[in-house]
Amino acid sequence: MKNIVLIGFMGVGKGSVAREIVKQSSLVALDTDDIIESMENRRIKKIFAEEGEEYFRELERKVALWLQKEVKGTLISTGGGFFKVPNLKKIGTIVYLSAPFDTIHNRILAHPDAAKKLRKRPLFQDIEKAKKLYEERSALYKKVADIIIDVSDKELGDIAKEILKKVK
Repeated sequence: MKNIVLIGFMGVGKGSVAREIVKQSSLVALDTDDIIESMENRRIKKIFAEEGEEYFRELERKVALWLQKEVKGTLISTGGGFFKVPNLKKIGTIVYLSAPFDTIHNRILAHPDAAKKLRKRPLFQDIEKAKKLYEERSALYKKVADIIIDVSDKELGDIAKEILKKVK
């Protein structure tokens, strides 16, 4: 069975959707940011601060190669920029979780631990820069996706069902 790879802008809900899919299926889930944090024994924010974005992107490429070679039949949620790894299509079926920038931003702000959610996203520190990054990436996400799911105004359970139905 092929892997399912969730891509989309930071804060769109890839991790939450992955946890819901696990509840509704027999799939096991991995998160690329969690793998990187384990490899480095430090948080993403600290990696960005100490080593810079390019170093982080190199770690993503290493994880992508490992996923391609070693992981099968797994649900993989990714960081917002992971879609740029050169072997993305070889890892599995690419599912783009799509929502307007304001919807994503408002969801983060509405979260009970919004300050923490914002802190753990280094590229979301400046809202204008984040919005520009969103605009740059939106078309690119669509270009690499095998399946596009608009997650706006949908419950997690419904999003998970839709993904599972479309990847079968």
